[in-house]
Amino acid sequence: MNPTILNHDLPLAAPHPEPPGGALEPTTDRWRPAWLSAAAPLGVVACGGGGGGPSSGGDTGTPAPVVVPSNRPTAAEAGRFLSQATLGYSRADLNALMASSYSEWLDAQFKAPRSQGHVDWLKARGYADASYINSTAGLDNTLWRKFISSTDPLRQRMVLALSELCVVSVLGINAQWRQFSVANYLDLLETHAFGNYRTLLQQITLSPAMGYYLTYRGNQKANPNTGSQPDENYARELMQLFTIGLVQLNADGSVKTHSSGAPLETYQQADVSGLARVFTGWNQDVSGLTTPYPPDVQVRPMVNTASRYETGSKAFLGTTIAAGVSATEALNTALDTLFLHPNLPPFVGRQLIQRLVTSNPSPAYVARVSAVFSNNGAGVRGDLQAVLRAILLDTEARDSARMAQPSQGKLREPVVRFLNWARAFGANSPSGLWAVGDTSDPATRLGQSPMRSGSVFNFFRPGYVPPGTALTSQGLTGPEFQITNESSVAGYLNWMQRVVAGSGAGDLSADYSSLLPLAGNAGDLLQEINQVLAASQLSAATLASLQSALNTMPSATPAQLRNRVHAALVLVLAAPEYIVQK
Repeated sequence: MNPTILNHDLPLAAPHPEPPGGALEPTTDRWRPAWLSAAAPLGVVACGGGGGGPSSGGDTGTPAPVVVPSNRPTAAEAGRFLSQATLGYSRADLNALMASSYSEWLDAQFKAPRSQGHVDWLKARGYADASYINSTAGLDNTLWRKFISSTDPLRQRMVLALSELCVVSVLGINAQWRQFSVANYLDLLETHAFGNYRTLLQQITLSPAMGYYLTYRGNQKANPNTGSQPDENYARELMQLFTIGLVQLNADGSVKTHSSGAPLETYQQADVSGLARVFTGWNQDVSGLTTPYPPDVQVRPMVNTASRYETGSKAFLGTTIAAGVSATEALNTALDTLFLHPNLPPFVGRQLIQRLVTSNPSPAYVARVSAVFSNNGAGVRGDLQAVLRAILLDTEARDSARMAQPSQGKLREPVVRFLNWARAFGANSPSGLWAVGDTSDPATRLGQSPMRSGSVFNFFRPGYVPPGTALTSQGLTGPEFQITNESSVAGYLNWMQRVVAGSGAGDLSADYSSLLPLAGNAGDLLQEINQVLAASQLSAATLASLQSALNTMPSATPAQLRNRVHAALVLVLAAPEYIVQK
């Protein structure tokens, strides 16, 4: 079966003469590459993609189908699944999955309605007031609101994963209403988290947030008189980070090499320069808006200014766009070329596995996910629902026997640990402000805060190996260790101790009504926390050690019982068997 691309309605921007003030009118069209018929093959995973040089092994052909578990999961199995598929789960969530199945849970999540969008929340809360024009006010609030309280936890888990793959950071957006710019970007990630990756690429490319962050908003064609050339920032990062990576890959993620053993590169500088010509002329849509511009200027898709667009030919990655092709058609062809590249399924698929399940997926796991990315079984490439199913239901994700393998699992990001606690125990903001704030400071908070990465390379690199550790000698990666150090370890524990006790995160407070009746028996209390917070991953030895510590605490009064609950939670949150998600 030849894969085809989903035919979505996308807001496209057609080039217009530049009116006074740069006001441009967007148009809407149905996206379909003119050069691609519905029957055209987009690359079969068994081919491995790319040419030149011998393979470095691992081009394994079409992977065998994975048997999806249909039985009712145990508490430990359900907790492990929810740890991978959500940012945290409650006792009610755990019980519901134990009475259902993984597939049924996924079906329900794909149909779950979305809560109020980030842009709409900012407007409803008054952040469109002119006094906030040059600030980030409200952005952290709406982020924490969604991540903590939303009823579509799989979507939110995917939003966080996508935000760390196709990175935008408010720290790199030098614009008015930048909180609305990033809020709109998050709304785009939410909208397309269960959609098609090609559609997502189109949306983020036209978003003002990305235009500002990777500096191609207002990008101009080459000027032979001054020698200036188009900004190459987005062209480079779009290839390197969002789509195909630096080196050619087999379908299982292994690297293709020259006969000398050196990796085969996916692109050269000439490809970057050629692709950069596509991203000229794109700017914000200010049509009908009066200055000072309202927040909507950061919400509308960018449009093209004809006088700034490079109309000459553009060559990259073996594709040539002829001179005179419109800006919209050139953009579509460029994104199609990247989307159809054989590197994209293993490159993106492997990183999504890393964000959800394990830092070191086997080549066979990557190949299975890559195959589904290439073809969802109905001829569609880039179907993120199918990719999520493949990742979460794969044998390597579901087989609990694999937990004993050193290569299995991942370090939980600090943000995820905080959210695990918040969602497990119904943390709420009575004021509705969700004033958790910026948690970037490693000495006093988490050392990580959503949408505040220090660079386009995310908080940590997918191939990072912490030097001088056992991971190095075993040839394993540990991405999240890149933000782990003495300061961040202590800062995390100190902050979480305050947060668990009800201070340190605005008015955020948890509901411990399920734990307080158990507090008089340290063993029962820890068993409940182990199931709901740690996916039953704490060993008997660890539980015994923690129980001994709790038994030294008095439990005669309500205040003493609450202190026991607080201490038990902090001890579990500090336990290595919790911090490493298996």
